[in-house]
Amino acid sequence: MREADLHIYGPKGIKELITLQMKLADSWTNYKLFFHELTSKGSEMIFEDDGVEVHTIPLDHRIYTNGFLFKEKPSERKLDINKVVEAKIDLAYYRKLKQGHDVTNEEGVLIANESVTHPGPKPKSYAFCSDTAYNEKLLPSVQNVGTLYHEATFLEQHASLARSTKHSTAKEAAMIAKKANAELLILGHFSSRYNDLEEFKKEAESVFVNVELAETGKIFEL
Repeated sequence: MREADLHIYGPKGIKELITLQMKLADSWTNYKLFFHELTSKGSEMIFEDDGVEVHTIPLDHRIYTNGFLFKEKPSERKLDINKVVEAKIDLAYYRKLKQGHDVTNEEGVLIANESVTHPGPKPKSYAFCSDTAYNEKLLPSVQNVGTLYHEATFLEQHASLARSTKHSTAKEAAMIAKKANAELLILGHFSSRYNDLEEFKKEAESVFVNVELAETGKIFEL
């Protein structure tokens, strides 16, 4: 059973909505709820710890809507132990090497960090862009993202509906992925008017190569 506090981020009014639902259902939590109502039209960091940052991504929809960017922080560098020993670096400086610092060896010579270490694993990042029209203003927030989830409610044949409802087509989602230099694009939020979702994948792949379709319960390795 959960005991830790739960922080909930969402648009203004989310506290009233959730507390009303809980009141009507006569259902309450055993842990504290902290509501953070978002109003900013620019990106802002809403969470940070030693390993990750979470930023909002302002979207373009009929009502105030945010996406979210989850970014791992760079990990420690890896020691090339043979080169470290060869460079006569004392064990006491290994930690500083992992943190990316240059260090002085046992002979008083300054050793460049990159000459005895390798970069750690590439930090992972995931951007979630839910309901939004095609919006290049979000590109600075998602540039070089590892995995981009972007709504694709319509196909290009119904682009006029996308405009009027502030949604995106599969092709437009792919254009954002390409301009963002993303590694993987996941499409979702498909209109129920379509029977063959593979058409979304095909349309997006005409612009961007690495495309997957979101499905309930499907797991993606980022």
